[in-house]
Amino acid sequence: MTLSYDPPKVAAPGSNLTPLSCQFVFSNPDTQIRLPRTDCLVKSNIPLAHLTSFRVGGPAEWYVAPSSLEELQASFEWAKAKDLPITFLGAGSNLLISDRGLPGLVVGTRRLRQSNFDTRTGQVTVGAGEPLPRLAWQAAERGWRGLEWAVGIPGTVGGAVVMNAGAHGGCTADHLVSAEVLMPNGMIKTLTTAELGYAYRTSILQGKNWTVTQATFQLKPGDDPALLTAETSNHLNHRRSTQPYHMPSCGSVFRNPGQYKAGWLIEQVGLKGYQIGGAQVAQRHANFILNCGSATATDIFQLIRHIQQEVDRQWRLRLEPEVRILGEFQPI
Repeated sequence: MTLSYDPPKVAAPGSNLTPLSCQFVFSNPDTQIRLPRTDCLVKSNIPLAHLTSFRVGGPAEWYVAPSSLEELQASFEWAKAKDLPITFLGAGSNLLISDRGLPGLVVGTRRLRQSNFDTRTGQVTVGAGEPLPRLAWQAAERGWRGLEWAVGIPGTVGGAVVMNAGAHGGCTADHLVSAEVLMPNGMIKTLTTAELGYAYRTSILQGKNWTVTQATFQLKPGDDPALLTAETSNHLNHRRSTQPYHMPSCGSVFRNPGQYKAGWLIEQVGLKGYQIGGAQVAQRHANFILNCGSATATDIFQLIRHIQQEVDRQWRLRLEPEVRILGEFQPI
């Protein structure tokens, strides 16, 4: 293997629009390594585009998809022994990866799935890789109120904890009791909601190299399952009717700045339908960027920058990305 770059040791979950200056070349074709004492394989040069909702991005130098905490810890140990940076990839629904790919080890967490509904406490403990919509349906079908808002968010529980995901007036922080995180030294730490420092679409986890392994939510059992599933379904139908789901996207691209909606600001500067390469500002909702079938990560990155420049020029407001942007992009 030949590798030449100077990366950070772990890609910070909240590092938005920070182009890397590294140049790297991967030369480890079709290699598989079994982690000690596990059945988990580390694979080389794995395409990442199909693992993101944008359907763009280059390969991972190394990729692993652990299905247990032990395999996750073994992945950490392997990367540390190789002195490789680590990037975490959940459902890939809030992520833009460079066309050049990512150096080091990419850890896919979507196999970390388990859920335990405790009828005594009304709490549910869920693995980081559990899809958030599936958890919302499971809770509704049991008559457990609290996660109806989450049914249309195409991410994992781990991503929701990191980003304080929310919709329809609800958010992760409203119902989270605690999150279990894996520290860089391999130790496990449990953080309460207060310790996670939640604010609008953010937490302290976005600035630290800690990995969510599972989360516990406080819900309210005892509702009529039929009524609750109908309410959950209404949330999903509303989302589908107001947001574009017919083409690949990452969901909302920008955070809402204060009293303004990002989509409204983008619409006011006349960018609905604006296109760079295969990337287009959605007509239905201007805070969505669509991959029209031929977009590259560079197209999307340049469109994000153009939107920021136009909104700043006309409104003197800087739109901050909600989407995580990882890898090397040339500034424009």
